[in-house]
Amino acid sequence: MTKPEIGVFLPQMGFTYAEILHRARRCDDLGIDSLWLYDHLYGPGAPDYPSMEAWTLATALLSQTKRIQVGHMVLCNQFRHPAVLAKMATTLDQISGGRLQLGIGSGSLEDEHTRVGMDWGTFAERSERLGETLEILRQAFAEERIDFAGKHFTVRDMPIKPGPVQTPRPPIIVGGVGEKYTLPLVARYADVWNVPTYALGELEHKTAVLRSLCKDIGRDPDTIVLSIEAVMALAPDDESLPQVRALAEKRFGIPAFGLHEGGLVGTPPAIVDRLHQLQELGFGQIVLFTHDRGSDQTLELLASKVIARL
Repeated sequence: MTKPEIGVFLPQMGFTYAEILHRARRCDDLGIDSLWLYDHLYGPGAPDYPSMEAWTLATALLSQTKRIQVGHMVLCNQFRHPAVLAKMATTLDQISGGRLQLGIGSGSLEDEHTRVGMDWGTFAERSERLGETLEILRQAFAEERIDFAGKHFTVRDMPIKPGPVQTPRPPIIVGGVGEKYTLPLVARYADVWNVPTYALGELEHKTAVLRSLCKDIGRDPDTIVLSIEAVMALAPDDESLPQVRALAEKRFGIPAFGLHEGGLVGTPPAIVDRLHQLQELGFGQIVLFTHDRGSDQTLELLASKVIARL
């Protein structure tokens, strides 16, 4: 069985650039596969905290690391015109030597749209826009040109050169579990499907729905990498576990983070066992919030005592 890709989700709220860069370089040096940022104009629920812009930050981190992949969980489709995003993505894939992962969603925070006078729309409308963006991105990556007329976007004979380094394209990750709008887009367009923390209790059901949708359109569901986003509270030993668990509960205890459903609370052997379970369920990518926001100790423990044993 192939080892799953292990990534670290590092929401950038409250960090200085130096602090984020230090964590990115530690992940790079330790052999952690990927690093993930969020895409919001400010930290969700905390508009007065410092929070760096997602694409600029990813570009900086990719330019200052050597092997790690960098992506977003997930880009807000509302923020960038899809033709501009395609140009940005191919450029960053070139700059990084093929280390971009392109996570994208329909948007999740109405307040940041309201503050800047940006149209929010219904979930159905946002999903329509996302579908058109996904079509445009796939066309841009495959043909180095966009010629598309849709309900929301029209792009005429637009060259996108140079194309991406990665073949056939940078992985397109679509996150979410909505059965009416999101999962049909996953089935049609995604290379990777990410299950967010709030849906960890529904893994088997949502996976079955996706497989059924793939069957309806004639796509082999095994061509979609299954990805999971979960909180990990990793303790070096049994003695420190209560303190680690308490910090995880304080920071990630609300239901939306799925701390208990994820099952990733414990010492390295317990975490390895749970990751093996997720691997057996078919998950090829596991993106981890760490309980202490990526401390050196936890990153080193993750690399040496968890990833090394998968």
